Amino acid sequence: MQIQTPDWVKHAVFYQIFPDRFAIGKQPRKRLLNNPNWEDWEAPPTFQGYKGGDLWGVMEQLDYLQDLGINAIYFTPIFQSACNHRYHTHDYYQVDPLLGGNSAFKELLEAAHARNIKVVLDGVFNHSSRGFFFFNDILENGPHSPWLNWFKIEDWPLAPYTGDLPANYEGWVGNRALPVFNHDNPEVKEYIMQIAEYWLQFGIDGWRLDVPSEVKTPGFWQEFRERVKAINSEAYIVGEIWEDARQWLDGTQFDGVMNYLFTVPTIAFTAGDRVVRKYVEHPPYQPYPALSAAEYADKIQELLGLYPWEIQLTQLNLLDSHDTARLLTIADGDKKSVTLSTLLLLTFPGAPSIYYGDEVGLPGGIDPDSRRGFPSETNWDKEILKTHRELIALRHAHPCLRTGDYKVLFSEGELYVFARILEQEELIIAVNVGTASVKADIDTSNLRSQPNKLLYANDKVELNNKGDSLISLNIPARTGCILN
Repeated sequence: MQIQTPDWVKHAVFYQIFPDRFAIGKQPRKRLLNNPNWEDWEAPPTFQGYKGGDLWGVMEQLDYLQDLGINAIYFTPIFQSACNHRYHTHDYYQVDPLLGGNSAFKELLEAAHARNIKVVLDGVFNHSSRGFFFFNDILENGPHSPWLNWFKIEDWPLAPYTGDLPANYEGWVGNRALPVFNHDNPEVKEYIMQIAEYWLQFGIDGWRLDVPSEVKTPGFWQEFRERVKAINSEAYIVGEIWEDARQWLDGTQFDGVMNYLFTVPTIAFTAGDRVVRKYVEHPPYQPYPALSAAEYADKIQELLGLYPWEIQLTQLNLLDSHDTARLLTIADGDKKSVTLSTLLLLTFPGAPSIYYGDEVGLPGGIDPDSRRGFPSETNWDKEILKTHRELIALRHAHPCLRTGDYKVLFSEGELYVFARILEQEELIIAVNVGTASVKADIDTSNLRSQPNKLLYANDKVELNNKGDSLISLNIPARTGCILN
């Protein structure tokens, strides 16, 4: 079977937005709440507090995103919910009124598309919430409810709010707030398929699927793909799978996954012993111990051998997300860890994803601290922002960084060097994660164009072409560069 994935994803730079924390619209708008009880924007975020970010605010920042080089947005959930992160869905057909409702989303979608920015939504289809109207009917009517077979009811009475009694229904990871759908019920399956179809017809460009491995019903994701692609063959389907995802990446289900198998070794290599363990103790997420260049090369080669190349090019690559601490904090505030990781991210096959605020040096520990309000411009780290702008621009300017072959040239000590190759275009990327400068001779005999000019560097790099397909590099400590 020939695997087909959306072509636009191979050329996308994603920006992940947590809507409550990115921006509050400043233009006059018709709102349901005129004097809302928002949590202070600059204050540390809490589990239950809202800060008031909305889709109008995102719309007003589209120029900023376009200037940064972003051409795709992944939103964490935007549907009606009684939770600031909105993974507790109340109504899959209504954008949360706090975000501006369906009309604000339509306006945003049109404005984004006018700038050639794609929009991908978060689909939370494993579970709903206590406030979801079908489940609420069961809470009101007990065994008389017509919706019993939509969930996994075990006994009576149900106890959705108290921990003193058994819940008597299945909640995701035992959480009473998140009743799990009965996906074996054909009506439930059809309902979810129709939600996916509705928003694609509305105009979205794809779905990011929350915990899709929890859905065990045979054929579920195969049918999901068929129905999504029937509406838009270029729609992107990306799953939240933290580990080896081969069983979902066979071409019949997802186009890619959130590529934590890239995240983990990249942090372990660039941040090394700076990694603060308390921020990375989530079981499937262990960017430690520190990796040498050779060990990193092994991990990357293993990853690149895991999936078909067509899938590699549509993986969603990331350094952090709403589910992790932010890289700057993981690396104990070390900015070079961020800039070196970002260099590796923006030169890797697949679509890079930047978590809102990372590009301006926003710190944050584990949830909810990783979901802070986007900082005011006076608090931006301009050096980190400059790095992001330059590297995103280079990725857009050089097709080989997007779809070119990936070839490791050198991996010794703490120096890692690789090439991206697409027909006649060849770039060499070198990263020294060590605390001392490194001199090395790089064999370029397998490269046609013999790259020998400095295209990018975050410090002064000495470069000499020694002839006989050898390039001599002297790279300062904690420095990366690109040659063409």
